[in-house]
Amino acid sequence: MNRRSAGSRKHGQIQTTGTVVAAFGRHYEVDTKDGRLRCYPRGKRSSYACGDAVDIAPAGEAQGVIEHLHPRHNLLWRSDAFREKLIAANLSHIGIVVATEPGFSDLLISRCIAAAESQDITPLIVLNKADLKDRLESARSQLAPFAALGYQVLEVSALDGATSLSNALSGHRSILVGQSGMGKSTLTNALVPEAEAATREISTALDTGKHTTTFARLYPLGDGWLIDSPGLQAFGLAHLEPDELAECFIEFRPWLGKCRFRDCRHEAEPDCALLGALAAGAINPRRFEHYRIIRQEITAAKQANPGW
Repeated sequence: MNRRSAGSRKHGQIQTTGTVVAAFGRHYEVDTKDGRLRCYPRGKRSSYACGDAVDIAPAGEAQGVIEHLHPRHNLLWRSDAFREKLIAANLSHIGIVVATEPGFSDLLISRCIAAAESQDITPLIVLNKADLKDRLESARSQLAPFAALGYQVLEVSALDGATSLSNALSGHRSILVGQSGMGKSTLTNALVPEAEAATREISTALDTGKHTTTFARLYPLGDGWLIDSPGLQAFGLAHLEPDELAECFIEFRPWLGKCRFRDCRHEAEPDCALLGALAAGAINPRRFEHYRIIRQEITAAKQANPGW
């Protein structure tokens, strides 16, 4: 990433370059060579994410104004028909955290993987609480279609230090995402003990977790960094085009462009290459169902808001 040298001058103001390490509303925390500053954007536009490189101008003691965003390598974000949420920028890896309990959504995993594939971010599935042996096989079975595609699945226990995850993410710029209650903050504490991220117990009655992290925060991790993010219950991909979505399902790629019709929707068209691969067992039915659900959502979002 191209960066101005710290202390550069623009419009008569001394500026310094830093990295956004926390984002909440219109306020951001930015790490610079001179320490951490509480910053806000210039004007009404507020579109920065953890991991962004920015130029800031001083604006009081330990405060600054964000003046310039450096080009991003990539951007992880989610959207529906009318809203978008920036999650993190300039990532190399995304750790999709699930657990043996509470129950997790394999559809959400497919959504996260599609978002990662669209931005050339390496997905990694993290099965936490692997020490709960009575639920381990069921979780493994749910993750089998992803492992069969070559996506790495790491079985870890945050309570045992998650050493294998630490080794996998060392030297990378990573984020942990997933549903509430999967143990992202506990894993962050295991990987970065000084983080002291807040944790809460799972609400077993609802089979879901209570939100603990309310905003994304970046922590140094070796030569890279790790972002802990709020729990996700939805991950819309309305910003993708349907053809882009198909490319994000890596098992579809050998058959894309081989349908009889160039505008094939892969629903019931004759000589659809994807449907043929599905019938032949080359595509997992559950993954194809995920694709159809997400594609329908994208189509509905674009109809509701043609601006997409």
